[in-house]
Amino acid sequence: MGKTLLMAFALMLIVEGLLPFVVPQLWRDMFKRIIAMTDGQIRFIGLSSLIIGLLLLLVVK
Repeated sequence: MGKTLLMAFALMLIVEGLLPFVVPQLWRDMFKRIIAMTDGQIRFIGLSSLIIGLLLLLVVK
């Protein structure tokens, strides 16, 4: 299980690093928009991501 968790973490870092590497200006603009959001909006996005991730895990497993 530890190896699988480490591989999942590595894949997350690869995916997270693609956007700033390929289009840094778009990445910067995206962060400017995120900073302008309220805490509630950011929490909703986080909760949505968690739910989608859990559903994907259930479907794949």
